[in-house]
Amino acid sequence: MTSRTTVDQHAATIAALLAPALAARASESVEIENALGRLVADDVLSPVDLPFFRNSQMDGYAVRAADIATVPVALEVSGDIPAGHTTPVALIPGTTIRIMTGAPVPSGADAIVPVEDTELVLGRDDDLNGAVVEIRRSRSVGEYVRERGSDLRQGEVIVPASTRLDPRHLAALAAAGIAQVTVLSRVRVGILTTGTELVRDDRPVEFGQVFDANGIALAALVEQAGAVVSFRGTSDDDPAEFRTILDDAVAASDVVLTSGGISQGAYEVVRDVLEPLGAEVTTVAMQPGGPQATAVVAGVPIVSFPGNPVSTQVSFTVFLRGLLREAAGLPAAETLRTGLATAIHSVDGKRQFLRGRLTASGLVEQVSGPSSHLVAGMARADVLIDVPAEAVDLAAGADVTVWTL
Repeated sequence: MTSRTTVDQHAATIAALLAPALAARASESVEIENALGRLVADDVLSPVDLPFFRNSQMDGYAVRAADIATVPVALEVSGDIPAGHTTPVALIPGTTIRIMTGAPVPSGADAIVPVEDTELVLGRDDDLNGAVVEIRRSRSVGEYVRERGSDLRQGEVIVPASTRLDPRHLAALAAAGIAQVTVLSRVRVGILTTGTELVRDDRPVEFGQVFDANGIALAALVEQAGAVVSFRGTSDDDPAEFRTILDDAVAASDVVLTSGGISQGAYEVVRDVLEPLGAEVTTVAMQPGGPQATAVVAGVPIVSFPGNPVSTQVSFTVFLRGLLREAAGLPAAETLRTGLATAIHSVDGKRQFLRGRLTASGLVEQVSGPSSHLVAGMARADVLIDVPAEAVDLAAGADVTVWTL
């Protein structure tokens, strides 16, 4: 039997259906070069101190602060430490050592004098043999010295579990010498579009046939929401063929999406196959996207959308986009409150999702009719105008909620 439900009720049904699958994802180790945007499975601990060693924050001279308490003072330059120097060096009291940014601070030194506070009075930059530098400004103990572990101690957390990895996180991991990180597997979504009339890819269409826009749209929507397309297939209206392809999709996926075949007419292949397996087929009080269905096959949740192309896209946006984005660690897609640029008429008792576009003035205008086949009109939209079920006529300037696309 077909039941009637609200948008919020059906959204809750889908959320409950998908919750186990989204929570039970496995983890995998990936190279950090391939980890951008992935969710960290566990706390990542640093195997080292950061910095690894005491190093200079400035180009300048390593000194003992006590030796430059009174300035100006002339000190013999007893050495030179470039960045990348690997041999430990000790500072002789009463002398200084030239040092570059990032170079190891010599033992015995406790401050760095920036080069701009000095003048080389004997010797040359390219020959420090016998050189003398005049220090013109005193420095306190610790100034311009980066202490070992001052950023992070070995064993401390660099990136907490459930963090979505951004470039700044990858930089910290690389700085600690971590080449691989354990991340949650992306949600694997299978896509199965149905209809004998569908033609996929670049084959020519005959009279009565249409190109499979839904397969392309759902794959793009899934990837945009942070999941991965694990299977994509097309079935005609033969139940045996649909069941075979569905089983392939289920075997490869955490969640399977279908489009088409769930209305109340003949040749409704999804409904004919899934209802005997316990599917819940419902009519949601919304436009477009009224026919909806959910099922579980071999432990994998199946979410079935109607087949008209706008209905499919709106259904994904309303019912699935937020769940997949949350599972991927992405922020929720934006919803806004704004005013209508022009008056609109809606259907009493159905929550409408009209195609709209934000204007330069910040208002929203309707850009297409409400019919579910107007795929080019959908392409011109950048928002969905969410019209409550009880609203029939909304005047220009009325506040509405819009969902960004």
